[in-house]
Amino acid sequence: MESNVLTAVFLPLALAFIMLGMGLTLSLKDFKNIFVSPKAISLGLFCQLIMLPILGFLLILAFGLTGSMAVGVMIIASCPGGPTSNMITHLCKGDTALSISLTALSSVITIVTIPLFINYSIIYFGEEGSVALPVLQTIVQITGVTLIPVAIGMFLKHQFPALSLKADKTVRIASIVFFVLIVGGALFKEKDNIVGFFAEAGPVTLILNILTFGSAFLLAKLFALPYRQQVSISIESGIQNGTLGIMIAATLLQNSAMVIPVVIYSLIMFIASILVVVFLGNKEKPALVGN
Repeated sequence: MESNVLTAVFLPLALAFIMLGMGLTLSLKDFKNIFVSPKAISLGLFCQLIMLPILGFLLILAFGLTGSMAVGVMIIASCPGGPTSNMITHLCKGDTALSISLTALSSVITIVTIPLFINYSIIYFGEEGSVALPVLQTIVQITGVTLIPVAIGMFLKHQFPALSLKADKTVRIASIVFFVLIVGGALFKEKDNIVGFFAEAGPVTLILNILTFGSAFLLAKLFALPYRQQVSISIESGIQNGTLGIMIAATLLQNSAMVIPVVIYSLIMFIASILVVVFLGNKEKPALVGN
């Protein structure tokens, strides 16, 4: 896909704004969970950074996807949970502090893992020569639209806590609007092929989302984590940063076909998140579990 104003300018700026909004909700104390709940943090990172890409890769092989569709699935599987996961965790009465810590930590780690995973996928699924992600350049670019805005948001929250609190709701609404515009633009760009793309990538992304939500929840339960942490890890694993995935496919790789699986997964995960909020948000927390 040729670079245009949407992919070259608006999309990175929109992502930076969304990540700035996430920064307004963070402080350095949110990283204390590394020491307070090391088991929950380690399991959450495992589900996001290792289990999800592996599930995506296995499903691609099972469904026989190749080329751009396969790489697109791996792009969304390689992206960390975005700020939306924190809001959904809160609505579901999960451990919001754990969710925020996982989002912050995974955003740092995936600056390195994203280019490595995606470049391997490009080579493995037969797209080598048509596209590539220069590792160092990609790290710099992702840092510029994710970590730096988050750091600025954290600084603003520290310096102007009252103002940051007032701005939070407005920033969240604007972030949702930006995301809807981005997804809508991506769908419009491929409107002539969208039915075929949905038929090809829809089943994989749907099963990936269901498996990720379910597997993360079961693993957290297996490791005897408190119920609220089970909820947080499940949501953090199933809700990915779709805006970042779209930017990688559309702006860095300039491949509109790779955008489609990311968009489809994003649509599915938001439908799933509504169902999760309705089910878990009204469910009473078991009485004999920790917070």
